[in-house]
Amino acid sequence: MQTLYLIRHTKPNIASGICYGQLDIDVAGSFETEANNILHCLPPLQLVIASPLLRAHRLGEHLAQALGCPLRSDTRLIEKHFGAWEGKPWDDIPHNEIDAWAADVMDYAPPGGESAQQLMQRAQGFMHDLAQLPQQHIALVAHGGSIRALLALFADVSLADTLGWQMEYGAVVCVQFATDSQHLRCAHDSERIPHRQS
Repeated sequence: MQTLYLIRHTKPNIASGICYGQLDIDVAGSFETEANNILHCLPPLQLVIASPLLRAHRLGEHLAQALGCPLRSDTRLIEKHFGAWEGKPWDDIPHNEIDAWAADVMDYAPPGGESAQQLMQRAQGFMHDLAQLPQQHIALVAHGGSIRALLALFADVSLADTLGWQMEYGAVVCVQFATDSQHLRCAHDSERIPHRQS
């Protein structure tokens, strides 16, 4: 059985209200404080796997160095690609495109972007390979969308069902799972780990 710590990146250095998706944005000035708060939540780990986007990779580096464990990068943990929407204020995205997305959350893809279904396919491939690793205590540093995709797999629900779940910057969720030849099983409900105050 593996114990996974799913960690959303810290606050990015971008104005609020912007659709940023896969834009490679650096972390905000509060990074050190946020990263150390996350570190205080974690037990000893054997491996950290991070999205290669800077805002996640920098946190992965920080945690791996502090915990003395290897760091790997995996592109399948990257945020959902929002295509032509990226870099635009959400309020400036054409209403007909937002309406089309709301009407078909799983299969609609923004112009030049990917659908939630494609995001789920990435997550499924990642989880299949993760289950083959010998390490039992692993942190995954990723993004709101990719973490929700992983949690949807654990909970056996649609990604659309996870959209209301709180996943703020620096959130840490602990999940234990085991695999057999056919199924991925969630050993217990996902558990939110509260931040400790430094």
